[in-house]
Amino acid sequence: MGVDVLIFGGGVAGLWVLDELHRAGMSVLLAESRALGAGQTIASQGIIHGGIKYTLAGLLSESARSIREMPGIWRECLRGAGGAGGAGGPDLSNVRVLSEVCHLWRTDSLSSRAGLAGAAGGLRSEVTRLAAADRPPPLVQCPGDVFAVREQVLDVASLLSELSRPHESHLVKVEEPGVDFAVQRPGEVNCVRLAHPAGGSPLELKPCVIVLTAGAGNAELRRRVGLSPQAMQRRPLHQVLVRGRLPLLFGHCVDGAKTRATITSAVDAAGRTVWNVGGQIAEDGVNMDPPALVAHARRELASVLPGVTLAEAEWTTVRVDRAEQATPAGLRPAGPHAKREGNVITAWPTKLALAPQLARMARELLAGAPRRPPAPLDPARPPIAPDWPRPRVAAPPWEEPRDWSA
Repeated sequence: MGVDVLIFGGGVAGLWVLDELHRAGMSVLLAESRALGAGQTIASQGIIHGGIKYTLAGLLSESARSIREMPGIWRECLRGAGGAGGAGGPDLSNVRVLSEVCHLWRTDSLSSRAGLAGAAGGLRSEVTRLAAADRPPPLVQCPGDVFAVREQVLDVASLLSELSRPHESHLVKVEEPGVDFAVQRPGEVNCVRLAHPAGGSPLELKPCVIVLTAGAGNAELRRRVGLSPQAMQRRPLHQVLVRGRLPLLFGHCVDGAKTRATITSAVDAAGRTVWNVGGQIAEDGVNMDPPALVAHARRELASVLPGVTLAEAEWTTVRVDRAEQATPAGLRPAGPHAKREGNVITAWPTKLALAPQLARMARELLAGAPRRPPAPLDPARPPIAPDWPRPRVAAPPWEEPRDWSA
């Protein structure tokens, strides 16, 4: 069976690329070996930010330039205007927006004061200094100014569901051992054979181009198509989850050139508020075991959120590997990465918010590639593989079985 593009990896990057290429009239199939978004995407905090972490020194870095336009692009898609005329982006109007703003606050340290001033001055997004009466309850006792930044926070599971829904007939669940590549030479794939996960007939595809958006899985996929896995690096995080009768909070405590803590909130199936805690706490936690990280997070949150009581909360941790383009010294890439080698494109978005930019890059790399006759995007048309199981959306990490401690 011939398709224009075969995508491996159903996180936010793969799904946005799928949507972008479908709207460009290409025949596309996406293969996912786990659940949609499993791993890096579903564990992300869902912040569509415009570069706060990259403007803390008051400088407009290359990273900040890459991401500072993203909130506006996402906002258009979230109000249903992104896909108007099929050109601007997917219709995400049914995605759950958890908060329209992120808050910025500081501690009493000199570095925290300087960092907050740099962040508030360098962002493209609208920044508002809040009156004391307008502060969210958890930030009432914080020293200094509190700002509201017009950067939305999304329910990531809802985002994955809405990105995948129009393309369900072009998603297939595969098992990793059941994917075989016929490679003519490094980066030149003639045929891909997918074994049916339930023992049905295999699917043999002859894609014009293969796009790898499998996050950490890209390294092994590159090896199997004859390309170097060393093009990828991993930067681990060890995030903290806190659940209980907590106030909703979305934002960053700024300290110097870093975000000392980044907190987003969700409500779990049992009705408890869950804080997903990232920022420097998650960076520090990489070399800590879960009990040590929980103890560290307790101290940090007590410091950055004076007056907030967490005595009855439950705690756990989640390890996540950020998979990215390899850089000298393993530093974070300045922006998304997409590179074509033969008929294989390897892509990493770096940040969830950069998925639209990555999808455009992938589409541009397809210019001049062989194409089959275009077919209009029609969710009701027969699926490519009607008897194949479709991947479900991954559950958020707080809904997975975990060991929670008081």
